[in-house]
Amino acid sequence: MTPFGARIRDLRRQRGITLQQMAADLNVSAAYLSALEHGKRGKPGPGLVLELCGYFGLIWDEAEALKNLAEVSRPKVTLDTSGLSPQTTAFANRLGACIRYLDDEAIATLDALLARIQPPLPAKRSRRS
Repeated sequence: MTPFGARIRDLRRQRGITLQQMAADLNVSAAYLSALEHGKRGKPGPGLVLELCGYFGLIWDEAEALKNLAEVSRPKVTLDTSGLSPQTTAFANRLGACIRYLDDEAIATLDALLARIQPPLPAKRSRRS
């Protein structure tokens, strides 16, 4: 399950809405919503995220939090280590092989370490006239 899927499921259950009812209201299939909730579908598009914010009546901070959860909810992540050190490539491969065996405490420790790192913003593309 992804963070986004877990949050959508929680919101739906808090409001007593069935998966089938929500699917009908949003004009999507129940199978799609179920796959989204269970992390079997990739991150949703921005249009669906906005629709869900409106559906659940989320505004301001709650809406922003849901958008952020969508951004970190890709269940299949690809790491590109081309141009990086051999040690980095080995680490990425080891992480990929071991991640499903890490317990919540180990995940929290690694997440706290990564949260301290501020990656550089992507360079803006120049427009040529």
